[in-house]
This record gives sequence, structure tokens and C-alpha cells, in this order.
Amino acid sequence: MSAAPSIEVSFYRLSEALQPYFTALYLFEIDGGDGGSIEDCLHPEWTAMRFTRGTPPLATVGPGEMVPQWPFVVSGPNSRSIRFRLHPARIWGLGLPPAGWAKFVDGRACDFIDRTVDGMADPAFRIFAPILALAQDATASPEAVARRIDAYLLSQLDQPSPHEPLVAACHAALRDADVANVAQLGELLGLSARSLERLCARYFGFPPKLLLRRQRLLRSVARFMLDPCHRWSQAIDRQYHDQAQFVRDFRAFMGMTPSEYADAPHPVMDKILAHRMVDLGAARQADLPVALRYTRDLQAGRE
Repeated sequence: MSAAPSIEVSFYRLSEALQPYFTALYLFEIDGGDGGSIEDCLHPEWTAMRFTRGTPPLATVGPGEMVPQWPFVVSGPNSRSIRFRLHPARIWGLGLPPAGWAKFVDGRACDFIDRTVDGMADPAFRIFAPILALAQDATASPEAVARRIDAYLLSQLDQPSPHEPLVAACHAALRDADVANVAQLGELLGLSARSLERLCARYFGFPPKLLLRRQRLLRSVARFMLDPCHRWSQAIDRQYHDQAQFVRDFRAFMGMTPSEYADAPHPVMDKILAHRMVDLGAARQADLPVALRYTRDLQAGRE
């Protein structure tokens, strides 16, 4: 019998000064087995960057054929599931929430929605290009690579970010389960409808109405994944009028029904989804079982 590839995932908590701008740094280590691959799908997320030593993933946003990606690949803010296939490799991942986009990316988030780009070729992500060489260093331990990535990001913190307070306030409001519509969101931020649209397009990618719908779905998925019984009936967010509305949203964002998602194998996402839900504001770090909380702290043992 042939051996299937295996995957190990490690999470690293970045320095406190970086935490408003990035989600946790994480590492996928895919063992070769007998040369096979691992397939899974991602739920909608903020911008994510992945740096590969070995064979880069294949992926597609939404329906379509999976195509080869780049050693440094950036997926923009997504409203659709990303299907991917992993081959033996070491892949470092780093999430970029809206505050990170506002501080480090020279471009509009709405120009990158629902697609992937070559991070080495696109000037919007030039500040992150040196991380690829750090990630591809075959002589360094994972802990050493993580510390070097952390140190490099700390060295870039002098980037100006004049709209950071407003972006942070908007992100916090989107995470608030009591904010049910665009009018409430604008009122909380003190913005007109037009100003709110411009802010969301520039730093969040999508119109505010879609962002609220997406967050509502992610809260539901988080409850489902953190429920040991995995029951959608207990997970559906209270902002949904009924189950039919939830199923329509699930199909729109994920390209499948909730039942189809629950029945499909998730060899990668089973290992990381709980953490990603914390990163996306759909769950709290304290909600996770102790075994799933961050296990590597870069403040200890810094080179």
C-alpha cells in the first residue's frame, strides 16, 4: 500500500508590535509519502502570503482548474473558496488583515479581490519579497526562520499609515456580531455611505454589505468547527433570518452546501481552521482547546 503525504502545521506568535498588522506566522511541512499530493479548500479570508521551499501549490479561486502558483504567492481578499493542492514542500504562511494592508501595501485591496498574484513580480508587495529568501534557507531550523521573519517585519514598522485608526475601527465593527447592516456600520464610524464604500474598497477589498455577510458566515463556520458534535443547526449565526438564507450565503461564498462541506475531507483545514477563525475575528483565542493555541512564542530564544 502506498503512503499518502502527511502534513504538520506549526504556529508562531509574532512580536507584540506586529500583531495589529499580521496574523500568526505558520508553517506547513508536507512529507512526500510516495509522491502524492494533498487537496483541500480555504474559506474566504483576508489577504494571505505564502512562501514555498519546494514545489509551489496548485490553486484556483472559486470554480475552475487548479493552476501552478508561485514561490511567493499572494491571495487577495476573498469572497470565494480557494481550492488548492499541496505537494511535498515547506510553506510559510502569513496573513495580512486590513490594518496590515493599510500600513504595508501600496495599492487598493479592491484590485486584488478573488485572485492570486506573483508577490515577487507585483510592486504592491515588494516590501515582503525578502521573506522568500528567508523561507527558502535550507540550512536554518524552522524556529530560526520564524525569528528572522519576525525581525525583518519589525524592521519595516516605520511605514506611514495615516488611516490606521479608522481602518482598525472599521475592522472592529465588522467583527461585532451586533452590527447587522451598513447603516449601523457607518453610524459607528461616523462615515457617510460614500466614504464607507471608499474606505472598504481601499483597505478591505469589498463593499461593506458583502463584508458583513462574509463575517456572518465565518462566525457560523467557526461555531461549527469548534463544536465537537459538528452540528450546523447549533452554529448558524443569529443575524440569519432562517436556515435557507444561511444555505444561500454558504453556496455563494463556498461553492457548495454546508452538508457537502461537512462531508468532505479537510486534511489541511482540520489542522489550521480554528486558528484562522481567530485571525478572522470569528472566534477568540480563548475559545480554542489548549492544544490548539499558539505553541511557539518568538519572544523566547530570539537570535
